[in-house]
Amino acid sequence: MMDSTADTPETPQIYLITPPSFELGRYPEVLARVLDKNEVACVRLNMASRDEDTLSRAGDALREVCHARDVALVISDHQILAERLGLDGVHLTDASKSVRAARKALGADAIVGSFCGASRHDGMGAGEAGADYVSFGPVGTSGLGDGAIADHELFEWWSQMIEVPVVAEGGLNEELVRQFAPVTDFFGLSDEIWGVEDPATALHKLIAAMK
Repeated sequence: MMDSTADTPETPQIYLITPPSFELGRYPEVLARVLDKNEVACVRLNMASRDEDTLSRAGDALREVCHARDVALVISDHQILAERLGLDGVHLTDASKSVRAARKALGADAIVGSFCGASRHDGMGAGEAGADYVSFGPVGTSGLGDGAIADHELFEWWSQMIEVPVVAEGGLNEELVRQFAPVTDFFGLSDEIWGVEDPATALHKLIAAMK
């Protein structure tokens, strides 16, 4: 569900990232509208909460929305919940440290992704450890990671040298999407769309900027 070829595709795929908190009575319907109006490859449940009940209820609700539309759903870091809730995999935020353990626990068919900030070294380590994709960011000004920017040169080098699919995320706008589209496989989008009144239209505009 997070497929890519060795060569970066002409048009990157969309990888949506949930807000860090949301109303469970409302957000699944908002997400459903976005998925119905735009082609999305994967959704990441990325809640700030560490409460197991909150995460479980959110995972159940979003799994129904995503799987009804044949969209993969992964969760940030909580691989035990990924397995228990029947999600498609896990997105790890500790660079390459947990990739092998997550792969062993979840099996070959699960999605295991790794956020590696702006570090080429960490990205290569995650790929060698069996990650299905590596995520670099922030691409633009963002509170993501340690503040280091993942620049165009990193993505250009990765797309030429490494077969593991790459995600660009953090601080994106139409100009950056246009600039990075030739060198990334996926765009990870969160605040870029959830912070506006009509997320589906906001996403449509960003998709249009890729072409």
